[in-house]
Amino acid sequence: MTAFKELMAYQRDTAALAQVAGRLGWDQETVMPRGAASQRAEEAGAMEAVLHARKTDPRIGDWLEQAEAPDAAGTSAIRLIRRYYERGVKVPADLAVAMARLTSRSQGIWAEARAKDDFAGFAPVLEQVVALKRQEAAALAEEGSLYDALLEDFEPGMTEAELEAMFAEMRPGLVRLRQTALDAPEVAPVRGTFAGKSQMKLARSLARDFGYDFSKGRLDKAVHPFSSGSGTDVRITTRVAEDDPFNCIYSTIHETGHACYEQAIDASYLLTPLGQGVSMGVHESQSRIYENQLGRSRAFCSYLYGEMQEAFGDLGVADADGFYAAVNRVHRGYIRTEADEVQYNLHIMLRFDLERSLISGDLAVADLEAAWNDRFKADFGYEVDVASNGVLQDVHWSVGLFGYFPTYSLGNVYAGCLMAALRRAVPDLDAQLEHGELEAATGWLRENVQQHGGLYEPKEVIERACGAAPTAAPLMSYLEGKFGALYPG
Repeated sequence: MTAFKELMAYQRDTAALAQVAGRLGWDQETVMPRGAASQRAEEAGAMEAVLHARKTDPRIGDWLEQAEAPDAAGTSAIRLIRRYYERGVKVPADLAVAMARLTSRSQGIWAEARAKDDFAGFAPVLEQVVALKRQEAAALAEEGSLYDALLEDFEPGMTEAELEAMFAEMRPGLVRLRQTALDAPEVAPVRGTFAGKSQMKLARSLARDFGYDFSKGRLDKAVHPFSSGSGTDVRITTRVAEDDPFNCIYSTIHETGHACYEQAIDASYLLTPLGQGVSMGVHESQSRIYENQLGRSRAFCSYLYGEMQEAFGDLGVADADGFYAAVNRVHRGYIRTEADEVQYNLHIMLRFDLERSLISGDLAVADLEAAWNDRFKADFGYEVDVASNGVLQDVHWSVGLFGYFPTYSLGNVYAGCLMAALRRAVPDLDAQLEHGELEAATGWLRENVQQHGGLYEPKEVIERACGAAPTAAPLMSYLEGKFGALYPG
């Protein structure tokens, strides 16, 4: 057997084990008994020990020296395996295992603290997580930015400086749009009681409309919606609030975007380095374009209005135009995942600045809640009322995902570029969306983005699909056009 074949066979087994580890995480967030948390931490640590040993096995280095790729896909696979291997060998095994055990435990502590609005109850374990992430970043960085070293896990090639410049470019326009909208007469929301069972039925229907294959996935409820898995086992979750059906509907559409990306990757890439989304920014571009540019468009809202009337009866809005305005209403609020398109990126900028201060050591965990509250008041103009609406609202830091948050905004930027290209490719897109016909849109995304998996570097994926390097300009143009019409000032 050639070195390349031996390397890929070994990689396939490692990828299969990683999927098993991911399934443990899915179980923990959906159906695991509460009392199983400490045992699950041990199980997660044991799996991480096995995976870390496999990912840093010296044979990988030998195979990489000898392997000759048979084609372009093989060349990309070798590139990615080399990246993972070179990063993996820099992190001590005991640190990787300690992080897996700690984050499995800290996630449960976060959930309890969130339920009690008790940041003090979460702070001690978060201090431990931050300390381990700083150790990991130092091992990976060797020299240079600790934050860049962590960011590389989620968006290869992206830097803290590039993100900072992008956010500085976007912020003035976002603040201006937000102020105009908030100064306008308030848009009426949908009103009523929306039965959870009916919400879940509609959510499943919409997931199918957007192309989710339930024969290779499932939809469950979780505290924090997420997508998990790849290939032929890709699972999504959502959440239900009986006074707010959009929480369930748009969380489902969002996670369906993630899941459809994974389900659409070329089947020949299964359990190889190419068999998953290339980066979190590109991944987020799929979830955001499904949720926002398609799902919150005027045309699709016309279709969704009829579907919701059939499911729930009177929605408390006069017509499809009122429904579209309600779906896209700019409003005060604390929760990132419930934020409108105008304010969403401002939530990300807040988290980006705070988490890089934590990693650099400029901000202590003990001061994090106060720093969050001060920054929120400065950015949004009102005070955080309880910790679950502030520093405890997101799961990410509890599981060590430092460097993840900015990829949400990067995904919005990529989605803006992709939507402009999609409209050029499908001139009658709105006429199709009005009837709930999504195949042309989702098919274009499958063909131009999703099927490639990890074949290309993240920015190259977007550039190939759009014909130009990604910038924030299409996103800002889209937001200004949409919300300028909704809130003319």
